[in-house]
Amino acid sequence: MSFGDPNNPYGPPQGQPQQAQPGGYGAPQGGQPGYGYPQQGGGQPGYGYPQQQTYQGGPGGGFPTEMPGLLQTARVLLFIVGAVQVIGGLLFAFGGAFIRDASSAVEDSSDLGTDSPFGSVGDFGNAAAGFLIILALICVAFAVLSIMLGVKFSKGGQGVRITTIVYGALGGLIGLLGLIGAMSEGAAGGILFYLLWVAISGIWIAGMVVQDGRAWFNRPRY
Repeated sequence: MSFGDPNNPYGPPQGQPQQAQPGGYGAPQGGQPGYGYPQQGGGQPGYGYPQQQTYQGGPGGGFPTEMPGLLQTARVLLFIVGAVQVIGGLLFAFGGAFIRDASSAVEDSSDLGTDSPFGSVGDFGNAAAGFLIILALICVAFAVLSIMLGVKFSKGGQGVRITTIVYGALGGLIGLLGLIGAMSEGAAGGILFYLLWVAISGIWIAGMVVQDGRAWFNRPRY
């Protein structure tokens, strides 16, 4: 029996071309993604192609669910600097109180000379004590700001981010001026201190301006 016979009932129908057979061994049928073939459309990704990590909210507009590492470092440094500022404020306050008590024990008749703007040792001590008290109040104020910014990192928004940037820029400027002065005098201790201060200020600013930092402070809060 021949399949080429037009009268053969078991042969292919006349006028209809035969369907092309699927590809040979190893080729995926129907364009389905398989081993080594990237995903087409919205199907599942093929074997060997890792999925892209996304933030909460979807790609392109997602938000981190945990505080990024650079922000955690900036937060810890804020707490450390705040503690150091509290200690510095207490030292200035104790120093001012000690100088005031010591100057009160000196008789007002102790003349410093005609070239001195102060009339006596007591007046000079009171002025120095007042200056130290002002420094103590400034240190305490900055300590409160540092600690409050660190606390607000967990739930704060753009206000906390912008305030930290300004705080870091101010600290970096003061650190650069101090570094220039220390280098001109050749003070190794001052150079090391101001270099450390500039580095800390740079970490604060960097944590606020990187993409992860901006996304963290822009995230929705429920």
